[in-house]
Amino acid sequence: MKIKVILILASLLAAAITMFAQDSTNINKNRKLTFSGYAEAYYSYDLNKPSGHLKPGFLYNYNRHNELNLNLAMLKANYTSDRVRGNLALMTGTYAQYNLAAEPSVFQYVYEANVGIRVGRQVWIDAGIMPAHIGWESAIGKDCPTLTRSLAAENSPYYETGAKITWTPNDKWLFSAMYLNGWQRIRKADGSQTPSFGTQITFKPSAKILLNWSTYAGSDLPDSTRQMRYFSDVYGTFNITDRFSLVAGFDYGIQQVAKGSSSYNSWYSPVIIGKVAVTDKIAVAGRVEYYSDAHGVIINTGTGNGFKTLGYSLNFDVSPANNVLFRIEGRMFDGKDKIFIKGTDLANTNTSLTASLSVWF
Repeated sequence: MKIKVILILASLLAAAITMFAQDSTNINKNRKLTFSGYAEAYYSYDLNKPSGHLKPGFLYNYNRHNELNLNLAMLKANYTSDRVRGNLALMTGTYAQYNLAAEPSVFQYVYEANVGIRVGRQVWIDAGIMPAHIGWESAIGKDCPTLTRSLAAENSPYYETGAKITWTPNDKWLFSAMYLNGWQRIRKADGSQTPSFGTQITFKPSAKILLNWSTYAGSDLPDSTRQMRYFSDVYGTFNITDRFSLVAGFDYGIQQVAKGSSSYNSWYSPVIIGKVAVTDKIAVAGRVEYYSDAHGVIINTGTGNGFKTLGYSLNFDVSPANNVLFRIEGRMFDGKDKIFIKGTDLANTNTSLTASLSVWF
């Protein structure tokens, strides 16, 4: 069944490519069709040695223990013109397998599928399946400063489905507003008629600094048990020198304790990442992060203190050739409670070593 679905999606991608290619031959030189691909293989070893080869459940990337695997392989077609744009990207890998497990099977191979139209001088309306407007990380490893994703990224949306309007008045500012199907959802939750909304403001005061504030408001539950969720993501990227860059982020969310309640449970996560380009081919990055979810809104442990975990990581990157990246990373989690499975026991800590090799065009 899955092979059949992949073949159907591949046929649709081929048809879209043919259609766009025919249109791109138009004399209008502002129209452009481009193709890209990305693949990343990995091996991860968890010192807690999970018997089922699955690392802690709050991780969705590089989450298979002691086996060679494919985190993400993707083929993408992008079309742009003065008034119209579109993206169609198909994927496979353990990221798709675990992060989209709750979606209908036909959508589990779709990284993005969206179309847009320009309705004003600097105003676009886009609709479909899109990368999330939240966070500085994506599932495409080469675009992230560290090999593995932060706890904040793994436990907030990577993708979203809906419509958004974007206004870029100049090179420094971007403003967006979204109508969404929910918190990282392609298909709306059964029994839910409640709309979800998002906003994003990006400010680039200089070529070396980017500041971003993104929000989400909505419910991810049926209307009969609806609990409203409000979330804020703030981060900045700073290119301090040509060799040293810094990322600092802070996520904060609240959700109603019960439908109609005026009480809320909260969670938050600060992150700081530093990266040094030793040479044009070699880089080192370190990360310190903390995630607190005492009431189990996002990560439910069933323990007295909930999920309160400090994380550290250090990774080493080598680019032996253009469009090739090898990375190795050591990562440790230190929880307040014993929330990690170690054999037949529970432990406060979890340590892993991950290596990846990515290629792209």
